[in-house]
Amino acid sequence: MELHIKNMVSNRCILIVTSELEKLGLHATSINLGEAEITENITQETKNLLNINLKKSGLAVIEDKKDLLVEKVKNIIIDLVHYSEDQIKMNFSDHLSEKLKYDYTYLANIFSETQGITIEHFFLNHKIERVKELLIYDELNITEIAYRLHYSSVAHLSNQFKKITGLTPSDYKHLKVKKRIPLEKV
Repeated sequence: MELHIKNMVSNRCILIVTSELEKLGLHATSINLGEAEITENITQETKNLLNINLKKSGLAVIEDKKDLLVEKVKNIIIDLVHYSEDQIKMNFSDHLSEKLKYDYTYLANIFSETQGITIEHFFLNHKIERVKELLIYDELNITEIAYRLHYSSVAHLSNQFKKITGLTPSDYKHLKVKKRIPLEKV
């Protein structure tokens, strides 16, 4: 049985879901961002109990089809920005449509309707949070960060960063208190 999980954005979330499933005696065959495949068919009562336990960690079982589709869009973006260094070979809207088997306009409308922002803004916000993370780690220079996140140039990255944060990447790097947004809140 496949379960879809909201706000599952990191490896830590995968560990939490694994633990909660085990506490209920459920056996996962696979757990990925946004979903868990379990061997058992579970009752609504067990699903509700799992949901209550997951909510304590900011996660939730998704049952609404629109919410599920939005969560899949989010997980594709999060995976692309935070966990993949591969550049997609087509434009992003075509990539989403191909992965989810829906017209991009339909996806964009549902996403905007339920989230209050466009897919593009969500994607951009995640890219900027990833830039912040890489600046804090201080392992890559701004040119390397621009390359890793597939910006066309350092100037493009810097312009987007300043537009979103009000700071240049250099100014951000020199702040004493660097504010970041948790992935599930972006």
